[in-house]
Amino acid sequence: MAGLDENELRKLVRKRYAAAAVAAECGCGTGDCCQDLTTTDQSGRGVFGASLYVDAEPDVADSDILSLGCGVPTAVAELRPGEVVIDLGSGAGADVLISAQRVGPTGFVIGIDMTDEMLEMARRNAADAGISNARFVKGYIEELPLPDASVDVAMSNCVINLAADKSKVLAEAARVLRPGGRLAISDVIADQGMDNATRTDMQKWTGCVAGALTLQEYEAILPAVGFSDVEIVTTHRVHQHAVAAVIRARRSSAESCCSPAAQAACCGPEAKSECCESGQSGVGSCGCR
Repeated sequence: MAGLDENELRKLVRKRYAAAAVAAECGCGTGDCCQDLTTTDQSGRGVFGASLYVDAEPDVADSDILSLGCGVPTAVAELRPGEVVIDLGSGAGADVLISAQRVGPTGFVIGIDMTDEMLEMARRNAADAGISNARFVKGYIEELPLPDASVDVAMSNCVINLAADKSKVLAEAARVLRPGGRLAISDVIADQGMDNATRTDMQKWTGCVAGALTLQEYEAILPAVGFSDVEIVTTHRVHQHAVAAVIRARRSSAESCCSPAAQAACCGPEAKSECCESGQSGVGSCGCR
């Protein structure tokens, strides 16, 4: 966002979601601790939060676990017993707990979040649910604290739009996924013509709208950072200028001449010589965009 660097943006996002965690803990309704946790549109229809889980994950919808997501990534992740899963921006842990049950005792789930209050809530929720095959780690989704090719599935629920550098987040997801690994994201996608007033509204940024990528941007970035079989399906409108969508892709099995991070930095054929070994392949084959 214009006028804010990455650290300043992180502070604002962290402040909002710390307040959301505190509000949920105090039983928001009245009182000084309560914040705006609106999850409905102007007509009262649920566009964020637990109501979206009613059909796909009714146990979450009926629980007290805080959810501020815009979809249900676990419903499309096709999780299997024994898999290792990472959740980018795991919040209060709803998707991690679902995933831990799906992958079973031979699998493991790691939730990454930068907000202490959310991490504390998630750990309590896991303990209350008797989940032992999951852990919650403090970190940034732009700098995942995991080794290369170490997970089978990377998920996220309405968090990537909050990051200052979405290409870096998606490149990190590609880095930690094993070849053939799966990406399953619910995120907000901006209309191509989103007006500048919305784009520069900080409240709308922390509310998951102003920072969203467009469909065209997602379609360009995902192959550039190492994903194939990209599928993007819109689900419902969350704002006058934005929709929620399910985004699925697979980590490309074949190694390209660029690392995911280098691919994300490439912006055209003229940049390729600086981030790829030109002798390995022709212009355009490195995922440069």
